[in-house]
Amino acid sequence: MKFAGILAATTALGLAAPAFAGGLTAPVAEPVVMAPAPVAVAPVGNWTGFYAGGQLGYGNVSVDDGDDDDDAFVDFDDEDGDGALGGVHAGYDYDFGSFVLGAAVDLNASGVEFDDVDAEIDALHLAKIRAGYDAGRTLIYGTGGASFAQSDDIGDDQGTFLGLGAEYMVTDSVSVGGEILGHKFDDYDDSGVDLDMTTAQARVSFRF
Repeated sequence: MKFAGILAATTALGLAAPAFAGGLTAPVAEPVVMAPAPVAVAPVGNWTGFYAGGQLGYGNVSVDDGDDDDDAFVDFDDEDGDGALGGVHAGYDYDFGSFVLGAAVDLNASGVEFDDVDAEIDALHLAKIRAGYDAGRTLIYGTGGASFAQSDDIGDDQGTFLGLGAEYMVTDSVSVGGEILGHKFDDYDDSGVDLDMTTAQARVSFRF
């Protein structure tokens, strides 16, 4: 009987051994799948259309009166001045792909005052064209055109301006930017003197 019991136990252990061996088999590793690298998508911006908005900034003015004795400028001797100016603008752009061409009008009220003379520029209006590079949602451009200065103290005059600007399209309907312009008025209001002005303004436009 003892021999039969030992034989039965040995047989049972022999049958169980393969099961234990199978339980200890290392799991097969799943192959690692690499996700494709994301492809950078160039920002898209379409600058074609009308826009309108507002601008606010600073202006610096200087007068070279030379030897002129005009009553309006008799106290000016290479006089300088500065002050704030701001207003509204409206225009239209056409996007040719990588090149943008447009035209606009800016209307500015001005508080640019001369330092040592009781006089100021009351308004500065612009008729402008601009041309620039379409970098997606960013537009970098040059601009130029006609400047119209108005002053109750020294008269009114038409001059020219040139400058640079940049604009960023925050959404498809809102853009922000800035401009730096140099204005030149030769023989201001037939006085024989020259007036130069530099303006820098931040701009917000609503596009439609």
